[in-house]
Amino acid sequence: MKKIIILILGAAVAFGGFACSKTQTAVPKGRVSISGAWALYPIVVKWAEEFQKLNPQVKIDVQAGGAGKGIADALAGMVDFGMVSREVHPAEIEKGAMAIAVTKDAVVPMINAKNPFIKTLLEKGLTQKAFVAIWITKSATAWADVIGGKAPAPIHVFTRSDACGASETWAAFLGKRQEDLAGVAVYGDPGLADAVRRDILGIGYNNVNFAYDPKTLVPVEGLAAVPIDLNGNGTIDPAERFYGTRDDLTKAIADGRYPSPPARDLYFVSKGLPAKPAAAAFLRWILTEGQKYVPETGYIRLSEEKLKAGLEKLK
Repeated sequence: MKKIIILILGAAVAFGGFACSKTQTAVPKGRVSISGAWALYPIVVKWAEEFQKLNPQVKIDVQAGGAGKGIADALAGMVDFGMVSREVHPAEIEKGAMAIAVTKDAVVPMINAKNPFIKTLLEKGLTQKAFVAIWITKSATAWADVIGGKAPAPIHVFTRSDACGASETWAAFLGKRQEDLAGVAVYGDPGLADAVRRDILGIGYNNVNFAYDPKTLVPVEGLAAVPIDLNGNGTIDPAERFYGTRDDLTKAIADGRYPSPPARDLYFVSKGLPAKPAAAAFLRWILTEGQKYVPETGYIRLSEEKLKAGLEKLK
């Protein structure tokens, strides 16, 4: 598991047409710890890299390990922030969880790029009903069950073993919870991507930034995104064809063409208000100046209303 120690910016800076509600000229020396969702990990690393250029007096530890770990660590006081890629449960709020949305992304169904039926899958896509048959009812056990034809090749289904927002969000799209998802359970976003890449008949799901290569912006080598047939007409219409590049997909998420779920907001969760001045300043920076790094890292910027709401919580 990758661990990055970085430095934090102190001053909260005006961005996107509104100013930070509590401007600070300096941030006290301190350490900020973060753990949790793989979905947030790439952008938090980017934010971290930018922070270290600005304030060397504050160190931040960032670790990925799943949304479940992030929120558990935050509620236990083991970290300042848990990275959480799902909605916070009422029971967690009762325990003191305070969630602030920082950006947005989505979960995408993925297959092996050498799947023998890939041409048909890319042309016809799969409906929500087909995904339910694969992951929930297990009534679709062969590729012919979801795309027609008589080919007996089985579907090899993969899911996540760790308590994570990706699974919870994908299951929500199918009307269920993570524990209802069938499949061989694999740890972490990178592990699930690797499992499908190694299995020509495999199908899984990944957060956008583990499904697409951050340099080429096309699907990770060996993987292909499965288009969702949103209107159920048996073909991927031009309006549903937005999986070619990461930019195409994030634009579709931003303008609502990709459904939510599996699109969703991503959160920083703390136990009550952040106790450390450095932690609070870090989060204010994310909600203001830090938003300029959102598009380039493959995420979707939140509305100004949501960003302002987050700043209000920090007052």
